[in-house]
Amino acid sequence: MGAVLLTGVSAGLYYGFAVAVMPGLRRAADRTFVEGMQRINAAILNGWFLLVFVGSLVLILAAGALRLWGGGGTGTLPWIAAAALLYLAVLVITMGFNVPLNDALDAGGLPRDPERLAELRERFEGAWNRWNAVRTVCNTAAFGCLAWALVRHGNGS
Repeated sequence: MGAVLLTGVSAGLYYGFAVAVMPGLRRAADRTFVEGMQRINAAILNGWFLLVFVGSLVLILAAGALRLWGGGGTGTLPWIAAAALLYLAVLVITMGFNVPLNDALDAGGLPRDPERLAELRERFEGAWNRWNAVRTVCNTAAFGCLAWALVRHGNGS
């Protein structure tokens, strides 16, 4: 249940960015966009986010280990394994693409020159949104796999 909950919270976070935060910022001026994302990048680095970000995978792996070595049926194991792979993809995408984009945006500072601001935003926004969409789909699929495993477990599988 813990794996389902944390993975669902994580999927909801990325989904919220995809459907509300980024579309809202898309309408903002370059300076507002860059400053807003820089502030979000700083604010999200906290223990609560880390708990969900890392805790999801830890609990997915623990659920798999319990099903594999804890006795009972293993009918849910393929769903848990799929969730683990999908969530691992979320971590790889985040650390390999979204975080480096965040770091580059932060390193760019908040230039006074409107052309530099526009350039900084241009290098960030499209790529970040594409990778966020991919990790949102992967995370939501992981959540679905875990929810299905929980349903199957309740049915004695």
